[in-house]
Amino acid sequence: MDQPLYPLLFEPRYLEKVWGGRALASLGDHRALPGDDATPIGEAWERADLGATAASGAGGDAIRSGIANGPLHGMTLHEAMQRFGERLLGRLRPTDAGDFPLLVKYLHAMQPLSVQTHPSPAYAEAHPQAHCKNEAWYILAAEPGAVIYKGVRTGVDRAAFRKAMEQGDIDAAMNKVPVKAGDCHYLPSGLCHALGAGIVVAEVQTPSDTTFRLYDWGRTDRETHLDEAIKAMMFDDVDVRPYERRTHIAGVFTAVSRLVSCEHFRIERVRMTEAYEQEIPYDQPTVWMVLEGAGRVTTADAAPVEFARGQTLLMPARMTDAKVHLTADTRWLEISFPQTQTELIA
Repeated sequence: MDQPLYPLLFEPRYLEKVWGGRALASLGDHRALPGDDATPIGEAWERADLGATAASGAGGDAIRSGIANGPLHGMTLHEAMQRFGERLLGRLRPTDAGDFPLLVKYLHAMQPLSVQTHPSPAYAEAHPQAHCKNEAWYILAAEPGAVIYKGVRTGVDRAAFRKAMEQGDIDAAMNKVPVKAGDCHYLPSGLCHALGAGIVVAEVQTPSDTTFRLYDWGRTDRETHLDEAIKAMMFDDVDVRPYERRTHIAGVFTAVSRLVSCEHFRIERVRMTEAYEQEIPYDQPTVWMVLEGAGRVTTADAAPVEFARGQTLLMPARMTDAKVHLTADTRWLEISFPQTQTELIA
C-alpha cells in the first residue's frame, strides 16, 4: 500500500544577516534561534527547495527543506516530490531545475535591508544566468514609523536615480511607504525595493535568489551591483498601496481576504473561529503560514497533525477525507497556485 500523505511540517533554516536580530524567536513556542543573543538572525527559510542559491543571497549553497513530522520525517521536500509526484503536486509543475516553485520565509529587519532589485523579465530573457524573483511581504509586526521602499518615484529617470544611489539620497529616488501589521505588498521582479528597520514579515516568493544591490546604507562589507541593477530594474510607476487586488468574503465562522493574485502565486488571509471544523477541499498543493491560533488536520489514513502559531504546513494535493479542526481562533496565510487552474482568477 502506498504511503498515505498528510500535512507536512518543515525544519526552518535560519540565516545570519548583518541587518537581522532575534525577533523571529517570538513567532512561536517551537522557535529556537541559533547562536547567542548577539547573533543577528535575519531569515527563516520555512519551505525551500533550491538546488543552488546566489552568492549575493544565501551564499551559493543548496537549501532543501526537511520534513519534520510523521513517517516522512527526515526526507527533503525534493525527495518527496520525486517519490510521490502528482499525489503531492497535483497539476503543479516543478521549475525548469526540477525544484518546488515556491519559497516562503520569515524576515526580521532590525536594520534596513539593502536597496535591491531582481531581474526584470526583459533582463532575464536577455541574460539566461539571471532569474526573475516575484515576491510579496505580509507585515507581521512594525515599530512606530516603520517604512518600506517600493519602486522609483514618478519623474525620476535613470540618471537621477543613479545619482541619488551614489549620494545615498534614497528618499529623493524611491517611494517611502509607511507600513503596519496586516499590510501586504506585492513586489514583482524588476521593482526596486528595500525593507526598512523595525519590521518582521512573512515573505512569499518564486524560488530564485538572484539579487542586485544598489545601496547598502553605509555598510561596506558587501558588494553592490549598481550598473547591473539599473539595467535589470523597471522605471514604471508603481501602486504603493497595500492590497492592490484585495477582496474579502466573510461568514459567521470564517473570513477570507485575498491579498495578492499574480501568475505565480495567490495569497489569502484566512480566519476561522475556535471549535470550527471544515473539510479541506484542495486538489492542488497549498501552503499555510499560521499567524495565530492552533488546530489539527485529520485524514482518513494518517495520524492527526497538530499545528500552532508560527508553523508552516504544506498540504499535499492528494489527502483522504482531510478536515481542519480549530482549537483556538486562528488566522493563517494560505498560498496557492493559480497556474494550476485553467484560468487565472484575478
